[in-house]
Amino acid sequence: MNFKMKSHLMDELALKRTITRLAHEIVERCKGTENMRIIGIRTRGEFLAKRIARKIEEVEGVKIQVGILDTVMYRDDFRIKKQLPAIELTDIPFEVDDKILVLVDDVIYTGRTIRAAMDALTDFGRPSAIQLAVLIDRGHRELPIKADYIGKNVPTSNNEEVRVHMKESDGKDEILLVEVDQ
Repeated sequence: MNFKMKSHLMDELALKRTITRLAHEIVERCKGTENMRIIGIRTRGEFLAKRIARKIEEVEGVKIQVGILDTVMYRDDFRIKKQLPAIELTDIPFEVDDKILVLVDDVIYTGRTIRAAMDALTDFGRPSAIQLAVLIDRGHRELPIKADYIGKNVPTSNNEEVRVHMKESDGKDEILLVEVDQ
């Protein structure tokens, strides 16, 4: 698939600032860290969740428990794809009952990944609340799902994509808006 870069949405410094802001908003809304747990959706949501947790630890002086969630088997579209998706490890090493779970992903688009994540989380127990933190909200929801914490709203057209690059997987931190040939 060919693409043309349209805009450089965030560089490394802007991403750091956004993570700091999200961390502060999460702590404030959760009224501290006592009953809060953070769960990142594989793959870049996992990295983002760990960075947010480190920032909260830095500010609050409290270690935050972080889980990792793979949503592949909960997706409503995996049965219509031509090849089976790779299933990765889900690691939620804590109880979720009566906890505030902050679900973290890099980009929210249709809402289907988040719906799958919420379905998966209910298999682990009954949290008191599930909140959603995303780095980029690009619109185009197909389900009635809204993020509680948003790094940046980026209205897009259907032939555009938001590409999030993180050091952990891509060797650098940046977010790009690209136009793709369809």
